[in-house]
Amino acid sequence: MSTTTSTQWQLIARPTGEPTRDNVSPVQVELPELTTGEVRVRNTFLSVDPYMRGRMNEGRSYVAPYALNETMGGAAVGEVIESNAESLSVGTLVQHQLGWRDISQGPADQFTALPNVPGVSPSLFLSVLGITGITAWTGLTQIAELKHGDTVFVSGAAGGVGTMVGQIARLLGASRVVGSAGTAEKVELLTSKYGYDAAFNYRDGDVAGQLRKAAPDGIDVYFDNVGGEHLSAALGAFNDGGRAAICGAISLYNATADTGIQNSSNIVTRGLTLKGFTMPSYFHLAPQFAEAMRGWLSDGKIAYDETITDGIDNAFDAFTGMMNGANVGKAIVRL
Repeated sequence: MSTTTSTQWQLIARPTGEPTRDNVSPVQVELPELTTGEVRVRNTFLSVDPYMRGRMNEGRSYVAPYALNETMGGAAVGEVIESNAESLSVGTLVQHQLGWRDISQGPADQFTALPNVPGVSPSLFLSVLGITGITAWTGLTQIAELKHGDTVFVSGAAGGVGTMVGQIARLLGASRVVGSAGTAEKVELLTSKYGYDAAFNYRDGDVAGQLRKAAPDGIDVYFDNVGGEHLSAALGAFNDGGRAAICGAISLYNATADTGIQNSSNIVTRGLTLKGFTMPSYFHLAPQFAEAMRGWLSDGKIAYDETITDGIDNAFDAFTGMMNGANVGKAIVRL
């Protein structure tokens, strides 16, 4: 087999506040010959996601922190280009967690063969058919236990997860869906494309006041991607028995000091339920989710956007852009 060089992004210093190029470095890694049971994959799409910011810190989380001077990981899809494993042949489309590089290599059991879904780009296995779709579905069905007729509020509604939450909530019977986003263009897109009944720009300030106008009868479900002021506003807007699916807190990921949450007494007086979740505990539900989502897709009931950045050399810029709200829908690197 020929010698192959892979371009890979490594964490070289842990960031304080917003990550910069001083924290990471692209390196050239010469891959060894395949051993028995291994495959080599040319990645076609890489995912950049908010949780990766937490992995740049040192300390306890639901996934291990990135090690310094080692290649970072993340979701990716690609094609097997060399194989020394009976289970995966050359040409097989696979999904895996060896992202942040253009060529991945490892034991075959680290790679999952993907089905051929006619008319579907492989990138959708990183979004609608992948982690963003199943996260939205899980948060609504398993965590918030969405009920027919609920009013749902979604923060970070124009992101990869948020755009899915709004649509799935409507498909599952929500009576009203309200979202927040960071630009006027995103707000318009939420109501014109993604099925939101109302949306507002949180950069205009007074999130609580804007939420009251958008949901004058209160909210029953809050899907939280942002935390901070948005969580405080939701706690103030909840009806009795409200449920929150706490998925993320992107407003705090680069913060050097935590901020207080207001309206927390309502958790008691209104009988609220707030539950955080991460997907590793729910991946056993993937077949159930896939059946539902493929049906909605084939029926034309799901809209989606992808913000594509081209080239492995631009992967870090795609990540920081996503963290600063530059994306609509899923942020993806195309190789």
